[in-house]
Amino acid sequence: MKKINFTIFLLLIITLSSFAKDKKYKLPGIGVYHMHPDTEIYLGSPSIIVLEDGTYVATMDKFGAKVRESEKPTQTLVFRSKNKGKSWKHISTLENSFWGNLFLFKNELYLMGTSGGYGDLLIRKSLDGGKTWTEPKDKNTGLLRQDEQYHTAPVPVVIHNGRIYRAIEDRNPPEEWGVNFRAMVISAPVDSDLLKASSWETSNRIRYNPDWKGKAWLEGNVVVNPEGQVVNIMRNEISDKGPGRACLLKVSDDGKKISFDPETGFINMPGGSTKFTIRFDGKTNKYWSVANYIPEEWVGIRPNPGGMRNTLALISSKDLYNWEVERVLIKHKDFKNVGFQYPDWQFDGKDIVTLIRTAYPEPDGTPAHNFHDSNYMMFYRVKNFRKNKKTK
Repeated sequence: MKKINFTIFLLLIITLSSFAKDKKYKLPGIGVYHMHPDTEIYLGSPSIIVLEDGTYVATMDKFGAKVRESEKPTQTLVFRSKNKGKSWKHISTLENSFWGNLFLFKNELYLMGTSGGYGDLLIRKSLDGGKTWTEPKDKNTGLLRQDEQYHTAPVPVVIHNGRIYRAIEDRNPPEEWGVNFRAMVISAPVDSDLLKASSWETSNRIRYNPDWKGKAWLEGNVVVNPEGQVVNIMRNEISDKGPGRACLLKVSDDGKKISFDPETGFINMPGGSTKFTIRFDGKTNKYWSVANYIPEEWVGIRPNPGGMRNTLALISSKDLYNWEVERVLIKHKDFKNVGFQYPDWQFDGKDIVTLIRTAYPEPDGTPAHNFHDSNYMMFYRVKNFRKNKKTK
């Protein structure tokens, strides 16, 4: 009897120890997809949309040297959730697709991105909730631009005064990361066929000036400011020990011209040096974002604020120039190997639903390679986002 009890006791201890270990490394959200760090394949470009029937559709791609060396270096994986993000199912894989964002237009689902890293600019359409997609073969079926090496990310689109707008960049000359990115906006009339290249107007292209403090701008967000003008708010890659900043470029009413004033265009924005998504909420008359806020105790630890991605916060602004932290959502003490980054999100009633590129320890404690090399794609719900729950 004593041996049996001792055996049960040992089993109980082992079980409790395993539970404690699993709990310690449990994701703070729901895993949509996962690649073990040993594969040296990482998950990027999270995008999420809420369909009219309440279904969530999410997309992502794979990156890293192992992916570039493979026979299919650029693929977009499409997932669907029918239960508000509690579980996810892979429903399709798109070839020659990268850096794309989902959006709804006239109740139809679109994905705009590139053919690969610094590739052609493409758009696809799905009429069955993301299971099947059109193929961009030519200028009438979604092949929008082939003239430059295009760079983008899952960024928002906005409809304003009869046009649909989106921010993109190109790399010219085609070398290095960031320093040769040129900002631009592409737009089309709302009554046009979005799969036709001729429907889209491209603005002028502005290069980041090396005389400005910083290295580059990228991953722009088109949004309508309180004065009714379309602007493009871009991530600003800088080298200082501050909390981060963004750049605000103005867009002409016809979408043909963008401009930047370095005297007024730099914005002190928490998380502005990493990728973010901005959307406007009519109920609060505020602009909202989920961004890599840097808590006070970590400001200045890295020479570049874009390298601090271990904290996600809900932030808001009334005018796009002045931002405040509404609440901290996710925080981890390890800023070297943990990253909650590139959050894309949508309003869903009283909540915000997000898809987050995540570098996080495996259940057995194996760390991600670093904060950048994300081994998870994670879904996270921000409940009652309009209720202020400020956390330092």
